[in-house]
Amino acid sequence: MPTPSDTLGADPHLGPLYDSHGPVTIEPAEDLFERTVVAIVNQQLSIDSAAAIRERLFEAVEITPAGVLAADTATLRETGLSGSKAEYVQNVAEAFDDNGYDHAYFEGMSDETVADELTEIAGIGPWSADMVLMFGLGREDVFPVGDLGIRQGMHDVVDPDLTRAEMVEHAETWAPHRSYASLLLWNTVD
Repeated sequence: MPTPSDTLGADPHLGPLYDSHGPVTIEPAEDLFERTVVAIVNQQLSIDSAAAIRERLFEAVEITPAGVLAADTATLRETGLSGSKAEYVQNVAEAFDDNGYDHAYFEGMSDETVADELTEIAGIGPWSADMVLMFGLGREDVFPVGDLGIRQGMHDVVDPDLTRAEMVEHAETWAPHRSYASLLLWNTVD
């Protein structure tokens, strides 16, 4: 089985990025619920805006399913969450509480099965599911083409005229290490 270094270091597009930014690591988050809340907060926001809201949220509310469910909407909104995102983090808390989601729950499930289950929660779409797969569960072969930074990185590093479908097709050459490739692509736009 090739290592990320074998796959990406030898790639004509990612090799130079791997040399300058690698090695990169993908590991499961210690707290899967917290990481899922972070994915919701980060949706469609700049890095700085998301960080500011996340900091206020984590100070105002205990980031556990019970803590989020106990928080009223006004408290969540005061942290900077929109009304929709306040509802979404409560939906996530309810799903974790009802289903007992944790690392063990998702162990052995394919990435597609995990994403299908997560996107049943109102507020988690494909992008958020990809973020949970990568940064929550530490899955190594996720390619979040729905992310603007990934698409910009693909345009900068591979070809400025690629469509999303062509990006996904090209990324197949990086399997089974597409999560690592994604980290390298994000480094080009950060």
